[in-house]
Amino acid sequence: MTPIDGYRPGVDTPDRRGRTGLDRHGRGLTGNPRVRVRDVEVLSCDWYVLRRTTFDFQHSDGHWSRQQRETYDRGDGATVLLYEPDRGTVLLTRQFRFPAYVNGHPDGMLIETAAGLLDGDQPGEAVRREAAEETGHVIGDIRRVFEVYMSPGSVTERLHFFAAPYRSGAGSGGGGVAAEGEDIAVVELPFGEALAMVRDGRIADAKTIMLLQWAALDGPFAPDAWARRTHDAYVAKVNAAVAAGQEDLAAELADSHRRESSGRLAPSRPGPRQSG
Repeated sequence: MTPIDGYRPGVDTPDRRGRTGLDRHGRGLTGNPRVRVRDVEVLSCDWYVLRRTTFDFQHSDGHWSRQQRETYDRGDGATVLLYEPDRGTVLLTRQFRFPAYVNGHPDGMLIETAAGLLDGDQPGEAVRREAAEETGHVIGDIRRVFEVYMSPGSVTERLHFFAAPYRSGAGSGGGGVAAEGEDIAVVELPFGEALAMVRDGRIADAKTIMLLQWAALDGPFAPDAWARRTHDAYVAKVNAAVAAGQEDLAAELADSHRRESSGRLAPSRPGPRQSG
């Protein structure tokens, strides 16, 4: 980073975000005795921070070597999969991503789960904010899924993954924050179609693929979860029919339930619906 009048923005004078001391990050690490940090340089801090760290590393055979790594620090983030279990749908977004566009994506328009940086908020607060801004839905209960380092070879970001139910038709607004240059479309998909889009490459965003696969294996669309919801709904209908003295209807519901219990992953519904 080139000093300005002898001062280094982000180090000993505030950068355009008001930050100083950015070269101190990582100097005090003590968790791994095989790593000894020697120096931290700030290469760029125009918005996010690019650092070059020099450290000594002890190899498994005991010898030490001096190494350097560049790390890109954009802060931590959070993402949420919005799902409608009864209808078997998920609510995603579509927006332009220049890094994907410049690296081979046909048009840079990626389908993703709602996501954003924490910006000082707790992860749960951040996903509520991003869901409202991007999809227009105010979400209630959220489920923490996992935390992942998305690109640990060069990027420091840790991403917090969540899932939450939404109610179709309850959203208002969305589309992102215009002042931040966002232009986001909301895409509602049958869950089965979303999985098919992962298989054929139409969904190519890592966080979205991870949450969709989690939903299929251990989340709201896992076979046991789907079967349980279907069974509970069936029991409620039969009990209501019996209570109303409608024995023929109860028998008809039982026959229908037996025919439809095919163990499918999610209901099949046509095409994506877009708004925003």
